[in-house]
Amino acid sequence: MSSIIIREREQDDDDVERYSKRAKHGDEEAILEEPMAADNSKERAEHILPPSHALLGIPLPVAKEGSAMRFLEADVGISEYIGRGEAKVEGIIKQRFTDFLVYEVDLDGKVIHLKTLEKPESSKDHAAELPMPVTSSNVPDEDIVMVEANTTPSSVVQEPPSQQEGDIELPISISEPVAESASDVTTRSNSKEGVSSKEPWPDHFNTTLATFLSEEAIQKVKELFLEGPEPPRLSDSGWGGRIPNSAVEDVPIEGNNPGPDTESNEGRDNRRDRGKRGGRGGRGGRGGRGGGRGGSKVDNRRVLSDPITSKDTRTAFHKIIRELFGGKLDTETDASAPTSSDGSRIVIKWGKRGSGRGGRGPPGTDSGGSARASRGTYPPYIHFTLQKTNRDTQDALGHLSRVLHVNIKDLSVAGTKDKRGVTVQRVSLNRHSKSVEEVWKLANGLGGRRSIEDVMSQRGERGIRISDLNYRKASLELGMLKGNAFVITLRNVKVESMEILDEAMNTMKQKGFINYYGMQRFGTASVPTHSIGLALLKSEWQKAADMLLQKRHGEHPDVEAARDAWLVEGDLDKALSLFPRRVVAERCILESFKKQKGDTRNVMGALSTIPRNLRLMYIHAYQSYVWNAVVSERIRTYGSDRPIAGDLVFDNSKPTETMDVDVDAEPIVADEIEESAGDRKRSRKPYVAPRIRTLTEDDLDNYTIFDVIMPLPGTDVAYPGGKLGERYREFLRMDGLDPDNFVRKQREYTLNGSYRAMLHLPKELSWSVLRYTDPDVSLAQSDEDKLLGFDPPAIVEDGKFMALQINLTLGTAAYATMALREITKTDTSSHFQTSLTQAAEDQKYRGGGVDAVGSTLGEDAE
Repeated sequence: MSSIIIREREQDDDDVERYSKRAKHGDEEAILEEPMAADNSKERAEHILPPSHALLGIPLPVAKEGSAMRFLEADVGISEYIGRGEAKVEGIIKQRFTDFLVYEVDLDGKVIHLKTLEKPESSKDHAAELPMPVTSSNVPDEDIVMVEANTTPSSVVQEPPSQQEGDIELPISISEPVAESASDVTTRSNSKEGVSSKEPWPDHFNTTLATFLSEEAIQKVKELFLEGPEPPRLSDSGWGGRIPNSAVEDVPIEGNNPGPDTESNEGRDNRRDRGKRGGRGGRGGRGGRGGGRGGSKVDNRRVLSDPITSKDTRTAFHKIIRELFGGKLDTETDASAPTSSDGSRIVIKWGKRGSGRGGRGPPGTDSGGSARASRGTYPPYIHFTLQKTNRDTQDALGHLSRVLHVNIKDLSVAGTKDKRGVTVQRVSLNRHSKSVEEVWKLANGLGGRRSIEDVMSQRGERGIRISDLNYRKASLELGMLKGNAFVITLRNVKVESMEILDEAMNTMKQKGFINYYGMQRFGTASVPTHSIGLALLKSEWQKAADMLLQKRHGEHPDVEAARDAWLVEGDLDKALSLFPRRVVAERCILESFKKQKGDTRNVMGALSTIPRNLRLMYIHAYQSYVWNAVVSERIRTYGSDRPIAGDLVFDNSKPTETMDVDVDAEPIVADEIEESAGDRKRSRKPYVAPRIRTLTEDDLDNYTIFDVIMPLPGTDVAYPGGKLGERYREFLRMDGLDPDNFVRKQREYTLNGSYRAMLHLPKELSWSVLRYTDPDVSLAQSDEDKLLGFDPPAIVEDGKFMALQINLTLGTAAYATMALREITKTDTSSHFQTSLTQAAEDQKYRGGGVDAVGSTLGEDAE
């Protein structure tokens, strides 16, 4: 076993002094009691950090005059390592943007990349002439894939393109939303092109249904689903099944020129349509030619299950069918069979599509069955891939909302991504009347600031680029991802030998790392987010607002001037005019004060105008701080090799609906849905509290250390047995919270608990060693730069310095920086890494690259 390599430049004098005062870890009682002895109550009472910081066993950080307060990992409970005695690989994290590439992994396990920069096209014309537009109600497809710019409509209809990476796989790939006869749908569904290699019927459908259905029944359900909502058309030599020729011709749809029946007419009284074809009266009355139900085909297709005795099993089966097929297939108890002791059969069939009284057509048509505006022609959401550089997720969404002229609540993501780096993820937009072409043009500033040549040859404005746009039927919600894939480059790597490097990497590959919440969770400014969260939980509204508005060292000059305008001059209008729009929370508070004509007494109301997800972020940060601190104590006291009596695990002894462990690092499940969720098609399952087992000595051989979970404090959670459970309560009480009551009068501040795995094992991990000389030369390339045709990374075989490039895939909620600290054994706080960069030897060879360290580590880089 190799000894740890010590580097003298690893900590500055202040940091060494602070760490030298840590409590000794020789015995457990010292760990639990000594920190209090060194407590200076007056100093702590006035400090911005929570009072429970005293339990961490380190001095409070103090800001020197003219400099920011320097928070370290230990200040938020991060202090331990899995392989403290293992080899250490020194290196610098995030020296350049492209040293930290992040790619979202969707629910199908696909890694999301930018695939094209081309403008999307959905060749469109004469939408109003179509009697039956393709909508979410009559096409069993989640995506309407856009026609490529150089593809003709007719060729696309004959040979649908494969779906893009990141799209949900469904039975039919529609390139052009034109109405089809049922026979066309059936032919395409059974053709080689319709059932593509992308598997419209994923394997997990079979696995899930096997619990309830026989193989034969599963095959019948598959055939039913792939046939689509319309039964195969049979000639009846009559008028009931006749479709106008225009419905099967290659008629392009004009999303922006919908014809006479526009979106503004949606709420119009449609009584005048009675008597028209498809209306209630119509030609021939209700049962006459084209009238009422006469124009619809009766769908007699259905699949029967075997008799199911248990009511709970039948209920579960109903729910599984709804969730698997997104409500497209319906289930009901078979009423045609007599009651039997063997149980009841369940009928599976296509759901009804609005063919009730009055001859109403499917959604997207008026009561006469004619096409509506572009909103009815296409599904209500647009999904696209976003690449952002050195911007946090909320900031990027704010920028998009402004350029797209939409409310920020119309945009949603499956998970938040790091600021410092280049990240790629899917975003959904409640498009209202916008088309994919409009969204693409607006996001790229086309027609105003930029030409098409600029868009196709230059990086996106403000570090943002969108591509791969699709129409979709539902929005994204937090947690709708499987994890993230990373390409991380450590620079100026120093290690005794390649054997030690491999040893360090293999240790993490086999033993994982402590699943800490990373420093990003707590902010990087002088006011940590968990301190604001504690104030909100204690209903200390004025304190929370003061912390948000107070001055912070090293901010952008515009932000500094805005704070002075309010705090020093008391000029509300001037402060609002100076605050950049990206400074969301502060602007919300001041705008609320302005609406109250300068009255600042309703601070709680002002705070409530801050976007809900941002407010939740603050209280989640406090939960994360307590979790980090208690987990460090668990590792420090009992090690990380095996479970101990009193540890918690999920109880899987009985089948149950279990929740994901800390879905996307956001423990509040029910409250994460924004206020606008009522306007969305909900995709998330309701929260179901999991069953938890507290381990006894007899249980220990049945579980591994990777099964151990730790609670985030809040409602509906159990705490570990013994001293760790009491430690949770001690932190909460010291911070002025009641460990047994997290319910608040203001519902959004009720603290709901959750669970998080204590250790995380990477899903994939590989690495390679590179050489370089100039630290400003990229060693990895973003998707956008590849598509723009920029020069690939320049690897110098005989370079003066070593870099370690790591390919890493982690599950949801895991922080890659916490995996890296396990390798480097150094603090990952931004100011600490900045000091390492500035002192690094390779800085002497800088060549002035585009995204050098100055902007990478800056707080307010635009």
